[in-house]
Amino acid sequence: MAHSKNRATDGKITYPPGVKEISDKISKEEMVRRLKMVVKTFMDMDQDSEEEKELYLNLALHLASDFFLKHPDKDVRLLVACCLADIFRIYAPEAPYTSPDKLKDIFMFITRQLKGLEDTKSAQFNRYFYLLENIAWVKSYNICFELEDSNEIFTQLYRTLFQVINNGHNQKVHMHMVDLMSSIVCEGDSVSQELLDTVLVNLVPAHKNLNKQAYDLAKALLKRTAQAIEPYITNFFNQVLMLGKTSVSDLSEHVFDLILELYNIDSHLLLSVLPQLEFKLKSNDNDERLQVVKLLAKMFGAKDSELASQNKPLWQCYLGRFNDIHVPIRLECVKFASHCLMNHPDLAKDLTEYLKVRSHDPEEAIRHDVIVSIVTASKKDLSLVNDHLLNFVRERTLDKRWRVRKEAMMGLAQIYKKYSLQAEAGKEAAKQISWIKDNCCISTTRTYMVPHNLETTERMKCLYYLYATLDSNAVKALNEMWKCQNMLRHHVKDLLDLVKQPKSDSYSKAVFSKVMVITRNLPDPGKAQDFVKKLAQVLEEDEKIRKQLETLVSPSCSCKQAEVCVKDITKKLGSPKQPSNPFLEMVKFLLERIAPVHIDTESISALIKQVNKSIEGTADDEDEGVPTEQAIRAGLELLKVLSFTHPVSFHSAETFESLLGCLKMDDEKVAEAALQIFKNTGSKLEESFPHIKSVLLPVLQHKAKKGPPRQAKFAIRCIHAMFSNRDTHFAQIFEPLHKSLDTENMEQLITPLTTLGHLAMLAPEQFAGPLKSLVANFIVKDLLMNDRIPGKKTTKLWVPDDEVSPETLAKIQGIKLMVRWLLGVKNNQSKSGNSTLRMLTAILNSDGDLTEQGRLGKPDMSRLRLAAGCAVLRLAQEPCYHEIITLEQYQLCALVINDECYQVRQAFAQKLHKGLCRLRLPLEYLAVFALCAKDPVKERRAHARQCLVKNINLRREYLKQHAAVSEKLISLLPEYVVPYAIHLLAHDPDYVKVQDIEQLKDIKDHAFIRKMVENIKQTKDGQSPDDAKINEKLYTVCDVAMNIVISKSTTYSLESPKDPVLPARYFTQPDKNFSNTKNYLPPEMKSFFTPGKPKAANVLGAVNKPLSATGKLQTKLSRMETISNASSNSNPSSPGRSKGRLDVAEVDHSENEDISMKSPSEGDKPSRGRKRGGASSQEDKTQESKPKRGRKRAANSSVDNTEEPWGGEDSSVAETATETEDEQNSPPKRGRRGRPPKSATVAAARDDTPGKGRRGRRKVAPPPEEEHDEEQEGEEEEEDEGEAGSENMEVKPKGRGRGRRAAPLEATSDSVESTPQKRRGRPPKSQTAAKKSGATSEFIRRHRRSALTP
Repeated sequence: MAHSKNRATDGKITYPPGVKEISDKISKEEMVRRLKMVVKTFMDMDQDSEEEKELYLNLALHLASDFFLKHPDKDVRLLVACCLADIFRIYAPEAPYTSPDKLKDIFMFITRQLKGLEDTKSAQFNRYFYLLENIAWVKSYNICFELEDSNEIFTQLYRTLFQVINNGHNQKVHMHMVDLMSSIVCEGDSVSQELLDTVLVNLVPAHKNLNKQAYDLAKALLKRTAQAIEPYITNFFNQVLMLGKTSVSDLSEHVFDLILELYNIDSHLLLSVLPQLEFKLKSNDNDERLQVVKLLAKMFGAKDSELASQNKPLWQCYLGRFNDIHVPIRLECVKFASHCLMNHPDLAKDLTEYLKVRSHDPEEAIRHDVIVSIVTASKKDLSLVNDHLLNFVRERTLDKRWRVRKEAMMGLAQIYKKYSLQAEAGKEAAKQISWIKDNCCISTTRTYMVPHNLETTERMKCLYYLYATLDSNAVKALNEMWKCQNMLRHHVKDLLDLVKQPKSDSYSKAVFSKVMVITRNLPDPGKAQDFVKKLAQVLEEDEKIRKQLETLVSPSCSCKQAEVCVKDITKKLGSPKQPSNPFLEMVKFLLERIAPVHIDTESISALIKQVNKSIEGTADDEDEGVPTEQAIRAGLELLKVLSFTHPVSFHSAETFESLLGCLKMDDEKVAEAALQIFKNTGSKLEESFPHIKSVLLPVLQHKAKKGPPRQAKFAIRCIHAMFSNRDTHFAQIFEPLHKSLDTENMEQLITPLTTLGHLAMLAPEQFAGPLKSLVANFIVKDLLMNDRIPGKKTTKLWVPDDEVSPETLAKIQGIKLMVRWLLGVKNNQSKSGNSTLRMLTAILNSDGDLTEQGRLGKPDMSRLRLAAGCAVLRLAQEPCYHEIITLEQYQLCALVINDECYQVRQAFAQKLHKGLCRLRLPLEYLAVFALCAKDPVKERRAHARQCLVKNINLRREYLKQHAAVSEKLISLLPEYVVPYAIHLLAHDPDYVKVQDIEQLKDIKDHAFIRKMVENIKQTKDGQSPDDAKINEKLYTVCDVAMNIVISKSTTYSLESPKDPVLPARYFTQPDKNFSNTKNYLPPEMKSFFTPGKPKAANVLGAVNKPLSATGKLQTKLSRMETISNASSNSNPSSPGRSKGRLDVAEVDHSENEDISMKSPSEGDKPSRGRKRGGASSQEDKTQESKPKRGRKRAANSSVDNTEEPWGGEDSSVAETATETEDEQNSPPKRGRRGRPPKSATVAAARDDTPGKGRRGRRKVAPPPEEEHDEEQEGEEEEEDEGEAGSENMEVKPKGRGRGRRAAPLEATSDSVESTPQKRRGRPPKSQTAAKKSGATSEFIRRHRRSALTP
């Protein structure tokens, strides 16, 4: 080497053989030729050629001169660069160049030449590739580690390589570049931030998208150098994330994008960075947290990511952001869920709880995206989501926002279509999501559940079996959808008729009114209003659209026509320039709602054929998973609904002939459904299909005379609706039936009475004379006033319909006949209404046993009480009869809702609610629900609350929509129910709590109510104005109501904007000279209306529950109150309170047993009160010892629960508890309705006089709710009420008595029995009781004397 240095100092340059001197004196072409020979020489040399290395040392130094490094010709520069690369290879590891500046110039020169790699089609590309390969293989750039400017050299090299890499390069070019760059990172002492930025910048999304090959190069480099470069990456992120030094790099603003890319490249690059992200998740900066959440969502949700399992603390910290206070962060977390569920099913369990919370998020967008995330994962694979997640989507089908509800229903429908209809995941998956059809059928039927593009037969078959498998609630929803569709179609048709009329002031008002009606049937009426107005303008101006819409709403529009019209209208209104058009979206929604895309004449015909196949046994019902009987019943129900909503679609000879065939079948249900369909659809049958009429009429007449009662009813209605000469047809039916009435055969009497009843209502004038005689002589004297067949002796209070005696059924039909006759006459000129009302109240007063001979069984009496109560409700719906119903009769009718028989209470409440919802019953009947507060069954109290709230909301909505009815405000405004409730509660024989009704109603105008109550206190009771005790009761109830208003309102002290009007029948005119400021509540009652520790008090004989700290009323409905009369009557410290208890463990009998009791002693005459059965013998007194307070309960007893009267905390109603109440909180003295049980009779003999009635109820498990058949809207329900499998039972004393009490509990756990309510509603019959309420007793005596004269 020393020799070579000497040679170098000589300055003589030796060229390879055949190569002359290379200088600036030769041409470019010659220089290139000579350099190629030099390149060839150096290329062939290797490191072991010492002589040649020494020989060409000066040439190597010469080639590094500025003449060559700065030569203008690129070919020259390329050849020189190739020579220099070979020189570094040959002379390695010692380069012939010692000057740092020269080395820098050489390597910068080589780097510049590498730019030639960019053009892969260049003739010199192979030489550029050779250059790259050479320096990469030799690692020539490693020489620069010792140079001060090494960072500049490396940075320039990296930038050049990242710039030139492109998709034209093969794998070898890519590999050599990675080798070259990785050697610098791995073998160098450090990596500067500038060099790191040069690599990382290619990972930024913007650069990544511009040059994918540069991204791949950087990715390969980072993978190759992960271990070496990781500390420098960590330092960079630490500077930016933890120390906030964003100036250290231009990439600071892309830090989160870089973290994601680096994690996807190699997670080991971020081992020390991820803990910093956990810190950033807790940052106070919302935007920063959002960025970190977005980053981690991608990292956790990536397909092959194992971050959640590798870094559980970070995963848990991320899950915590689901509950972040910042809405966009929660939204981002929810959006991430779908990717996580699809790529990492094992994390579904962790996500479930957080998604549950977010599904109830106050933000609509978040609830919406929860649904989208779950549905998206479900559509990919149903196994990815658990039942809990699908249930969250089901819950959102009831969301308050239309957008969320729609997304939930559409999502579930898509899942159902994929896995059930198309069976993409097998039967197990279809079974798992079978519940979906019951939850999303309302708005998704046309698209997913029953696709409208199917062929007619297939579409109807799909609808048929869908309807047969839906649950009852889904069926109601689907029926309601069709009804709403029908109603909206009529509204649109009305709008079309209006826009054709000439413009005027009345025209504008009419159009605006109709627009408002249509708007209320659309989601988000506030936004839809402007769009519907715009649509009305379009209809005025565009005749083509108007005609298409008229075709669409025409009853004769077919499904195919509907599709064409919808497409044409949307195409006409759409605009390509405005892809997002809210107006068009609203119009599309409206068209979807009114377009008959499922039902037309052809569809109905196909549906009836499908039903006939099931009836004939040729359908594949079992293959569809539907029992044949269930399919037939559902098909008929479906046809009934469609006959109401699409009657014109039934107008075909084929359809009517099929229905006629159904009518002649032996199956009663089939024939009954056919009759109802004929009634709904046969208005033009007589004209259009006379051959059908000639066959149908004899069948209808036969059904009316000898068919089952329900068929007879519908047969009469069919004749009335379908035939013009109905008077003649009615006479042909009436005369033979009237003459053939005979009480000897009760079973044969039911159908004639049913038929005659409907004839009386539909043609009262035609048969006026015979009907009056029929009612007076036959119905009252022969039927109702005679008990021919002794009733079955049983302790049950209710039996199924098929076990009711024919005589009772005939009497019920007799009652209905009287009522229908009056409803047909609609006037009280003959005073028949008064007589009928006296008869009905006599039935109620006598517990259903009008003759009081004791021959009727308990179930028969329950049925007759129910029939009488419902009859009064029906008469009250007619104004002429409502006016003659006295207050006593109203109160007696109201108390049926507290009947001891559960089914009676249930059926009566349903009838009451139905009449109120139709706004047919007067407002005072809404107050009847206040009496449900003491119902022992939680479900009944909850139902009463729902009825109250629904009626209140319905009336308020009605008043909003009908501003013109302000003069009828007193009969519609729900606040006006308060005076009726106060009056009714004041006259309640049990004096039950008034608090419950105010507690439930959402009344905003408390000042108005306060003024109303104050006004009542200045009046007297209109029913008994001179009865001081009744008036005191009235004022006490007013004080309770006033305290409730004060305790629940902050606006009660304001002045009422208007002076309330009190009903004159209920209250006297206020006395101006009388100022009633007295507080009738005892001092200890204050604790019930103020926060603090509750105290016991005897108020109204009803307020027996303490207030919580918030002022809410809470009731202790002790179960033992339902067992012992004495427990509620006696003083807390008296022996009767404890001795009168009857523990369940001591009662061992079934519900069918008759628990007889000892007769009253000879010296004690039983009173005619609400209970019969006086004191018991001394022997009974000793049967039980006095239990100690706080003693242990029997095995099947449970602790008394404190619950609100409308269903607070639930208690195990099937179990009974012994006495553990604190004596201070014991119920006050009060009369108990009904007869006491055995132990209670003992206590009664000691503690009470025989004349004082007692009351009490037993709280037991309610029977399962039975569904009653309902007719189409607009028809009165005439069926017998209450089909129930469970039964009531009564503990019966020896000796006759009309009073009733709550039945004792069943000791066995498996028995199912109805919950009897304590018997209410009959005023005392004894002289002693009559002294207490003389007016009521006088009324009873009066109406009993006159009840037999209709």
